[in-house]
Amino acid sequence: MNLLERLGGGSRILRAHLFEIGDTPITFEKLIVFFLLVALTLFVSRLLRRALVKGLQMRGVTDEGTTGVARRLLHYVVLGVGLLVALESIGINMGALFAAGAVFAIGIGFAMQNIAQNFVSGIILLVERTIKPGDVLQINDRMVKVRSMSIRATIARTLDEEDIIIPNTSIVQAMVTNYTLQDNLYRLRSKVGVVYGSDMRLVREVLEAAAAALKWRYQRRDPVVLLTDFGDSSVNFEVSVWIDDPWRVRSARSDLNEAVWWALKEAGVVIAFPQVDVHFDPDVTGPLRSLGRAS
Repeated sequence: MNLLERLGGGSRILRAHLFEIGDTPITFEKLIVFFLLVALTLFVSRLLRRALVKGLQMRGVTDEGTTGVARRLLHYVVLGVGLLVALESIGINMGALFAAGAVFAIGIGFAMQNIAQNFVSGIILLVERTIKPGDVLQINDRMVKVRSMSIRATIARTLDEEDIIIPNTSIVQAMVTNYTLQDNLYRLRSKVGVVYGSDMRLVREVLEAAAAALKWRYQRRDPVVLLTDFGDSSVNFEVSVWIDDPWRVRSARSDLNEAVWWALKEAGVVIAFPQVDVHFDPDVTGPLRSLGRAS
C-alpha cells in the first residue's frame, strides 16, 4: 500500500459518519475541530485572565475579592463565545437550537430571576468599584465591614462579630452609606443635657476641653460643640469629634461619653434627667391635710 492509499484511508476514517445532531452529521474530523477550538478557548481565557490581573494591579486594584470576580467573569464570557464558535464550526445551527429550547429557557429564566438579578448586580459592583472588600458600610441601619465579594452575594461582618451574606441586589437597589469610599474619616457624636440653672459658657468650655483632650481623635479637625435644643428638663448639647477608623466607632463613642461625664462632674455641672413638678391648688391642700391627720 503506497502513501497516497494510506492517506486516503485515514481521510475516510476522519470523515466517517458517527451520529447526527438534528440534521447535521458529526464526523471524527468535526469532533477534532470542536475539541481543538475548545482547548484554544481555554488557553486564550487563561492568557486574558493573566493580562486582566496585571492590568488591575497597574490601576491599584490588588484585593483578591475584586480580581477573583473579574477573572471568573472574563472566563465565563470567553468560554461562552468559544463554545458558540466551536458549535458553529461543526455545522450546528445555533439559531435553530436556541429556538428549540426557547420555551425551556423561558421557564428557567423565571425560576432563576433572582439569581440573574444578583449576577447582574455583582457585575455592576465590580465595574463601578464603589464598594470593595475592606469597606465599612451602613446597610439597613447596620454598620458592616465587607469581607469578600462574589458574583451572587457579598459577605460582611457586623460590629457584633457576625458574618452575614448580603445579596448583591440589596446593595445595588438600596441606599448604602460607604464610610470609606473617599477617606476613612468618621464623625462621632455624643449628646448630653444639663440643667437649666447651669452656666452655659462654662458647659461649652468644659465640653470643648474634654473632646480636645482625646488622644485618639483625628487631630486635623477640631471638635465641635453645639447647643442643639431646649428640652423639657434640660439644655441639650452635642459634642462631635472625628476618627480615622469607622470600625472603632463603639469603643470610641464609649470613651467620648466617659470623657464628657467626668469633665462635667469635675466642673460641678449637673447632667439633667427627666423631672416632674406637681403643684396643688389651695382648695386641695386642706382636705389632704385632714386626710393625713385622720390616718
